[in-house]
Amino acid sequence: MRVGVIDIGSNSTRMLLADVRGRAVVPLEADMATTRLGRGIAGGLLDRYAMEKTAAVVQAFRERLDAAGAEKAVVAATAAVREAKNAAEFVGLVRRRTGDTVLVLSGEEEASFGYLGVTAGLPGMEGKAVTMDIGGGSTEFAWPNSDGLRHVSLPAGAVRMTERDYTDGEILDILSGVTGALKERPELQLVGIGGTMTTLAAVAQGFKVYDPRLVHGYVLTPAKIAEILDDLRTRTVEERRRIPGLQPERADIIVAGVRICLLAMGAMAKTTVTVSDYDILHGLALRVAGS
Repeated sequence: MRVGVIDIGSNSTRMLLADVRGRAVVPLEADMATTRLGRGIAGGLLDRYAMEKTAAVVQAFRERLDAAGAEKAVVAATAAVREAKNAAEFVGLVRRRTGDTVLVLSGEEEASFGYLGVTAGLPGMEGKAVTMDIGGGSTEFAWPNSDGLRHVSLPAGAVRMTERDYTDGEILDILSGVTGALKERPELQLVGIGGTMTTLAAVAQGFKVYDPRLVHGYVLTPAKIAEILDDLRTRTVEERRRIPGLQPERADIIVAGVRICLLAMGAMAKTTVTVSDYDILHGLALRVAGS
């Protein structure tokens, strides 16, 4: 089945067109626009300009999915929308532009679909991995327990941490409930998803053009991540925009995202993280196809 997925995040809005064959997701086309819907979300309201910009991107993506023959499609939203007091206004705006009802995911659902996407893209990882999805407004963790899959969403994201200038100690406090539990699970392999993680893999390899084939499955160590973080901190935002592998639109928030990654790895005592280009988009594709 050919399906389309649009993911409205706190920092970016992404699109995936894919063929789903059983449990296999075969990407055909993907795109992303930095819409920063989560700007100022700590105040509880979505910015009007950001809502209009995001809705326009969703409409354009939806038209492309239709033109490409998507049999089914879903438009989903995460932290920024689920937390906003004026979420209904944004959902209504998208419905008027596209006819779609936005699926507003809970934090647990977001984590679950991310895990589903990872296990679709990294065969053999199911039951052996803990996924960490560093987004703009939140970070999701998912891992297997004796009673099934556990999902946790925490209010630590690259946009949110940047806007309020959180200290390392404050970030660790937010993460501590999860990282403490996962420190006791050394057998689980850490898999990182989301823009911070794919950016780290791209910067580590010095990409001039993003190549998902080289990002997917790339392994990073805390030492390499710390090296990248130290370099990022010495540069201005404008200088970061020129770093190979770093999307210019992410230059202002990348330091916060990398800090979350490094702090979480240290607290969990993980010595490597495998980057997955398969994520919540691919998990949602399986849901839409009914696989």
